[in-house]
Amino acid sequence: MADTHRTSSPAHHQPRLLVVDDDADMLRLLSMRLTAAGYRVSAVGSAEAALAQLDIERPQLVLSDVRLPGRDGLALFDEIRARHPSLPVILLTAHGTIPDAVEATARGVFTYLTKPYDGRELLDKIAQALALGAPAEAAAHGDEAWRSEIISRSSRMAELLADAWLVAKSDASVLLRGDSGTGKEMMARAIHRASPRAARPFIAVNCGAIPEALLESELFGHVKGAFTDAVANHKGLFQAADGGTLLLDEIGDMPPALQVKLLRVLQEKAVRQVGASQSIPVDVRIISATHRDLEAAMAAGQFREDLYYRLNVVTLSLPPLADRREDIALLANHFLHKLAAKYGQRLSGFAPEALKALTTAAWPGNVRQLYNVVEQVCALSTTPLVPLALVQRALRVPSAEVLTYAEAKQRFERGYLVGLLKMTDGNVADAARLAGRNRTEFYRLLQKNELTPGHFQAELSTLSPSGDTPKSLK
Repeated sequence: MADTHRTSSPAHHQPRLLVVDDDADMLRLLSMRLTAAGYRVSAVGSAEAALAQLDIERPQLVLSDVRLPGRDGLALFDEIRARHPSLPVILLTAHGTIPDAVEATARGVFTYLTKPYDGRELLDKIAQALALGAPAEAAAHGDEAWRSEIISRSSRMAELLADAWLVAKSDASVLLRGDSGTGKEMMARAIHRASPRAARPFIAVNCGAIPEALLESELFGHVKGAFTDAVANHKGLFQAADGGTLLLDEIGDMPPALQVKLLRVLQEKAVRQVGASQSIPVDVRIISATHRDLEAAMAAGQFREDLYYRLNVVTLSLPPLADRREDIALLANHFLHKLAAKYGQRLSGFAPEALKALTTAAWPGNVRQLYNVVEQVCALSTTPLVPLALVQRALRVPSAEVLTYAEAKQRFERGYLVGLLKMTDGNVADAARLAGRNRTEFYRLLQKNELTPGHFQAELSTLSPSGDTPKSLK
C-alpha cells in the first residue's frame, strides 16, 4: 500500500493506531513515521496509559514494545485480547525477548518485528493487519455506508462493529441480543450491507407481531386454495429474501409449532409452501434478534434447543443506552438536526442543562426512547435552543430546579407577600398586621420585591355587591 494513497485520505477516514513504547525518542520516531504514512496516531509510554486510551477511543491496531515499565507488552496483549478479541496487535521486540514474542504470536499476536525494524516492513505489516477486516479499513477507502445508521463514538460499540464487520464476510447465522430499542434491526442491516449479499434483498419480520395462523404463510408462502382466503399463490418472505438476508426479529416469541418448521427450512435450505407438495430451494442468510432470555425459554420448554444452536452460531450483544452514555449527546444532536428538517424548525441544539438532563436520564427504552424524546421537543420547541423544561417534560420527570439559599429565600419572601396582599385586597395596614410587621417595614419589603399594593386592589370588581364603588378604589 503506497504512502501517497494513505496521505491523500481525509483525516476522519484514516485508521487510528495506538503506539506504546517507554523510549520517548523511539515513540516520537514511530509517531512521525506513521503520521507521515497517513495514519492517525495516539502515542503513550506505558501499558496502563494504553489501557486508559483504549477506554477513550478504540484504535484499529496496537503497536507495542515488549519491554515496558510495570505491565509489559505481553501482559498488555493479554488484556487487549480479553477486552477486544478482534483488535490486531503487533509487537516490537529486542533479540532477548524473541522467544516471548514467538509465544505471543502463537497466542494471537498478529506478528512481531525485531529492533531495529525496517520501516517498509513495518508499514506492510500494519497494512496486512488492517486488511484482515477492521471496520476502519473500509472507512479508509471512503466506504462507511454499511454502518451509516449507527451513530456512535463508544469504544464498546466500536468493538461490536468490528465483530459485525468480520462476521458479515461469512454466511454464519447471527443472533443479536439486546433490550428493546437498542438498535438490533439497524445492526442487522449493517451486517447485510457489509456482506457479499448486499446487492440482494434485506427483509425483516417481527415473529411476535403476526398471529400464529398467518406467520407460517408469511414466512413460507402458500399455494392457491391452501385455505379459505388463499385466492392466489403467495411467495413467502424466505423466497422474497432469496440470495439476501432475512431478519427474524423477536425470534423468542415464535410459536413452538413454527419453530419445528423453521428448523427444517434451515436444515434443508428449502421451503415448502402451505398447501404445496414440493419444496423450493432458497439461499438465505439468517439473522435473528431477541430481547428475551432464550436459555431460560429453553429450560421452560418454550424454545427448541436444536433451533437455538442453529441460530446462535455467532452472538452479538447490543449494550443498553445507559452503558454507552458518551453516545447520548451525539445521538440527540443527530436526531435533532434530522427532525428539525422534517418539521421545518430552526433548531441549533440543546441548552447545556438540557443536554445534561439527557445524558443522565435512565433510558429504559434505549435509543428508540431517545429518538421519541427528541421528536417531541423538536415538535414543541419555540426557541432555537431546546430548554431544560421541554426535555424534562418529554422525559416525564418533575422539574428539579436547584436554587441557592438566597434565591430560595427571596422566592419564598415574594410569594409570601403576594399571598398577603391578595388576602387583604391590597390593604397594606391589614397585610402588615398579619405579617407582624409595622407599616414602614412592610413597605420596605414591598419595595425590595417590586410589589405595588394598587395592582392587587385593581383585581377587585369596580362595583361592590350593593352597587357602590369600593372604598379601596375611591
